[in-house]
Amino acid sequence: VQLQASGGGLVQPGDSLRLSCAASGRTISSYSIGWFRQAPGKEREYVAAIRRSSTYYKDPVKGRFTISRDNAKNSVYLQMNSLEPGDTGIYYCAAGSLTLILSSLWNPDQYDYWGQGTQVTVSS
Repeated sequence: VQLQASGGGLVQPGDSLRLSCAASGRTISSYSIGWFRQAPGKEREYVAAIRRSSTYYKDPVKGRFTISRDNAKNSVYLQMNSLEPGDTGIYYCAAGSLTLILSSLWNPDQYDYWGQGTQVTVSS
């Protein structure tokens, strides 16, 4: 499967963005899909994941971010509301096995396919 992430941009604190992860080559619902981000000088960190009909979030984004999937468009989205400067980074979507257990969804090493990343900058 090939993944294409898009939708990033420069926004102010409190604004919203919706990131898209479009898949080609395989059906996106055949995978667990995770969103990760990497801030300058920091390691890549987990943000959210969707596995079948279940969704999971890192604590700091709970209530602000929503991950969803549109099977007809073969895409996964990350709706980000109430953005904060700490949300700044390059956002990547990744595909992994549907058999990933909950503790593995947080681990970028458990994902097999990665998109190219999209930059999100939150600054006043």
